[in-house]
Amino acid sequence: MIAKLKFIFISSLILLLIPFISYATCPVCTVAIASGLGLCRYLGIDDVISGLWVGGVLLSLSSSINTILINKKKNFKYSILILLILNYLLVFVPLQLTKIIGHGFNRIAGMDRLIFGSICGTILVILSSLASDGLKKYNKNKVFFPYQKVVIPVIVLLIFSLVFYFTICNI
Repeated sequence: MIAKLKFIFISSLILLLIPFISYATCPVCTVAIASGLGLCRYLGIDDVISGLWVGGVLLSLSSSINTILINKKKNFKYSILILLILNYLLVFVPLQLTKIIGHGFNRIAGMDRLIFGSICGTILVILSSLASDGLKKYNKNKVFFPYQKVVIPVIVLLIFSLVFYFTICNI
């Protein structure tokens, strides 16, 4: 199993080194997420809270890549779901291989705290995006304020970061 994961990881690295037109998405965001996670750990921020933001970024990244595929007419059935799974793997497999995640005492609800937070963050961004779309539809397809589609998910993640800090992180 470890040999297969190493093969996939090395193959992914080789693919990243092949020159092609870059849209500054996958490799850049993956490095940013890993760096941000390192900074969060250095600052003592709980993995559940870091995971909320990682999950939100991974969904946003998947959506951006899907938009590029749609514009190039290369999208496919369930493309957003497949892209989300691939982005999760691109972030969490290297973290697992380097033993940053997966420690037995760093669990909540039976899974790693960072993965738990990421799943919650992804779900929260999906729900907040749907709420933003509902508000826009309610307002005759006009946003209530500029950058509504960005502001609402960020506010929801901020609120749940505080909720998780005062509830889950004190366990």
